Amino acid sequence: MKLNIALLAGDGIGPEVIDQAVKVSDAIASKYGHEITWKPALTGAAAIDAVGEPYPDETHEICASSDAVLFGAIGHPKFDNDPSAPVRPEQGLLKMRKKLGLFANVRPTFVFPSLLDKSPLKKERIEGTDLVFFRELTSGVYFGEKGRKDNGNTAYDTNMYTKEEVTRLAKKGFEAAMQRSKKLCCVDKANVMETSRLWRETVQGMEKDYPEVKVSYEFVDAVAMRLVQWPKDYDVLITENLFGDVLTDEASVISGSMGLMPSASLGTSISLFEPIHGSYPQATGKNIANPMATVLSAAMMFENFGLLDEGKDIRDAVNKALAEGVVTEDLAEGGKSYGTTEVGDWLAANI
Repeated sequence: MKLNIALLAGDGIGPEVIDQAVKVSDAIASKYGHEITWKPALTGAAAIDAVGEPYPDETHEICASSDAVLFGAIGHPKFDNDPSAPVRPEQGLLKMRKKLGLFANVRPTFVFPSLLDKSPLKKERIEGTDLVFFRELTSGVYFGEKGRKDNGNTAYDTNMYTKEEVTRLAKKGFEAAMQRSKKLCCVDKANVMETSRLWRETVQGMEKDYPEVKVSYEFVDAVAMRLVQWPKDYDVLITENLFGDVLTDEASVISGSMGLMPSASLGTSISLFEPIHGSYPQATGKNIANPMATVLSAAMMFENFGLLDEGKDIRDAVNKALAEGVVTEDLAEGGKSYGTTEVGDWLAANI
């Protein structure tokens, strides 16, 4: 298979972890006879510094003309520490999602047998956890009308959803549930919010189309509690943008490190794959960042193309590295640790 992949390394540790995912992907391509053409492009703070725009038109054209996007991370302290900055790296991320139509964020949470003791939760609570969130990504409060009034002393952000937006996200969730354990949880706040009532009634109306799926409806605060108490109870969860942003970060640490969890953002014509962690500026250039999440995001990319064996090979290599202690300092706990590039080299060599 010939693949054209847009490569958006971004900021902070983004370039370092992306380099390892490219190594691993190239090893897979060599093994299976695929041909990957990488198409680098600027985004985030790096793009602001270069052209004054966090998601330039040239970058969009490269993404839109590719088969998929492999993305690192964006963000820089000089913008985080300046609330009045007129242009911010995160604006590029929102613009990219909107312009590419990336409406469904897929965030799995699973555990690694060799790392159960590294989770902040008790082993008996998390063993066997394997769940996935489908978070709506291009609407809701992040994209609604916002502003200030009363001389800047009152601020507002408007949360808005259409039935169509809820339906297309929920459809992804139902389809995933059919491929997994036929269990779906709709996360909302329908006792308070009108948008949540739209979510709930829309999903209820779709149940008849998926009679084999058992659907539950839970308030977001209850899910936040139950993710800590009984994460194994969940399988597929669907929710709106803001709730999904918070809950998926909470769920991500169940595995023991945010540096382990991959994600995908699905659109109608193109999809993007990225680690869930941020740009981690404190580690930039130190060769200590964990590349596993980005490598596993590449595995999701191959699987999205229907290349399941390729994805499995990457996952197997990651599991082997974890079991044998070929890990960066965040997982070493005082033992021998490897650099970012060493881990990438090891994974590629094992593939």
